[in-house]
Amino acid sequence: MLLLSLPLLAAAKGTDYRIDPDTSVAVFRVRLFWFDNVNGHFTHVDGDVSPGPRPGSLVVDATVPVESVSMPTRRMRQWVLAPAFFDAGHHPTIHFVSNPVAQSDLERGGTLTGFITLRGITAPIAFTVDPEQCEPSAITSCKIVLRGILQRSTFGMTSDRLAISDNVDLNLSITLQRETR
Repeated sequence: MLLLSLPLLAAAKGTDYRIDPDTSVAVFRVRLFWFDNVNGHFTHVDGDVSPGPRPGSLVVDATVPVESVSMPTRRMRQWVLAPAFFDAGHHPTIHFVSNPVAQSDLERGGTLTGFITLRGITAPIAFTVDPEQCEPSAITSCKIVLRGILQRSTFGMTSDRLAISDNVDLNLSITLQRETR
């Protein structure tokens, strides 16, 4: 899910960047109609950012293991891993591949579009990219923040519709690391 504004990407054509799974996280929030919000996060996001088909474009390819989900309680975690929600037994990963995006759009903030696969269903998604000023000397890492919304019903998560909102906020905090060759 996510990425980038490394000023060095333009200068280093053909350079790939990995998403650091140890410092990257995906956070989600869903509203309960009678209470407040329920927050959870995935503690592992992995993938890479590579040059796209057009000069100056990039493609993000990210994978999130569903089992890396962390919830406020063990009971809630079991609930979201069950077939009614993430169905982790049958669909162990969430996968995002972006459409090619201009590096300049990401550096000043903008939109990152692509396709997310969740529970075996692939659908379009758009993320707002927060402007990020990565230091030109930061040749090894850069932190990027993405914000998006998805509808859980699009992915077959239709249980508890009277108690849980269909809209889910999905935010990613991604650390890019230059791929060593």
